[in-house]
Amino acid sequence: MPDAGSLWPALLLSFVGGYVDTFSFVMLFGLFTAHVTGNFVLIGAALAGHGHAGVLGKLLALPVFVGSVAATRWYQRRRAGGESESARALVLIQLIGLGLFMACGHLVGVARDADSSATILTGLVGVAAMAVQNAAARSVFVRLSPTTVMTGNVTQVTMDLVDLLHGDVPRADAVARMGRLWPPIAAFAIGAVAAGVCCGTLGFDALLLPGLALSMLWCLLRRPTAA
Repeated sequence: MPDAGSLWPALLLSFVGGYVDTFSFVMLFGLFTAHVTGNFVLIGAALAGHGHAGVLGKLLALPVFVGSVAATRWYQRRRAGGESESARALVLIQLIGLGLFMACGHLVGVARDADSSATILTGLVGVAAMAVQNAAARSVFVRLSPTTVMTGNVTQVTMDLVDLLHGDVPRADAVARMGRLWPPIAAFAIGAVAAGVCCGTLGFDALLLPGLALSMLWCLLRRPTAA
């Protein structure tokens, strides 16, 4: 099992990743805010006459994501301080971004038109917020397993299970790797289910839950042992 210093950040960030992506998919006509390349599949489906509307918003998601990652990286390189301080700063920026996402959703109300400028802007604010988490995953949280896309984690756990059954690999390494990967998978799934339950009844107020998770992480990262 991973140590507590890496376990809780992985759990909280994976929960946020699963939650926010599911929330945006349900509330904003199938928009992925974290797994942005998934939007291309939906664009193709829409052009074929199937799937969700909102092609323009999905097309804009990638350049906004790239720009937000670039801005996050620029901020990291310009900011003085250690890794722990940088991690806290990025978590706070993402938290502010989710707050703006929720505020935009309240101003727009329930999205009726996938191609309205208000709906698109709301979705892109969510994309920008989740871009910060993706950038953090490749920098200050690089020692953690991925927290916004679980495909690689599921693949590795499955391969390790098969290798263990085959019996020709170091057991300790495979068990340790599985112990590090399955908690984020579970947290991501819990976040996705929670979003599906909450967004139908709470609307954009449902974003308070991932906001609470990020607030907990920010407080946790104030302790040097959690960095």
